[in-house]
Amino acid sequence: MLSELENYFDRIEDLRRMVSETLVGLPAEGLNWRPLSGSDLHITNSLAVLATHVAGAEHFWIAEVVGGRPATRNRAAEFETESADLNELLVIIENTAKETRAVFSELSEKTLEEDRLVEGKTVPVRWAIMHVVDHTALHLGHMQITRQLLTGGEGIPSPLWSKRLPPLDDRR
Repeated sequence: MLSELENYFDRIEDLRRMVSETLVGLPAEGLNWRPLSGSDLHITNSLAVLATHVAGAEHFWIAEVVGGRPATRNRAAEFETESADLNELLVIIENTAKETRAVFSELSEKTLEEDRLVEGKTVPVRWAIMHVVDHTALHLGHMQITRQLLTGGEGIPSPLWSKRLPPLDDRR
């Protein structure tokens, strides 16, 4: 894998790890809990929905858009997710990680310079990859707040950037 792609993968992997950690220790009721209820199910999203959506978006942008894999994403279904248990969600997240690593291992420097057509718009490949980073980070924040609301203000540790940065030897 190109070192640039390894760096992108490490950033996505770090965020994906924090998504998983946000889910750990919660029963199905907690994973499926929505902070606000109402006639519109999507007024707020559950942790299960957000985790599934993050994985679905990563699959779309990395596998389908960047990697040219067949279109299989069902975005609407992500927002209907009801999870029976934590392991079900962790499998989805892990399978997405494996898929992203496989796509990244196939990409060349030339591919990174290319553009893709997405919903009638031209999107640079590097932009698509970075969009996964910022989209995942955004929804990780939503998940952290949702968990705090669920647990009455009890959050989970969110390490400072300096604790998440791999040792210099691992970055070369």
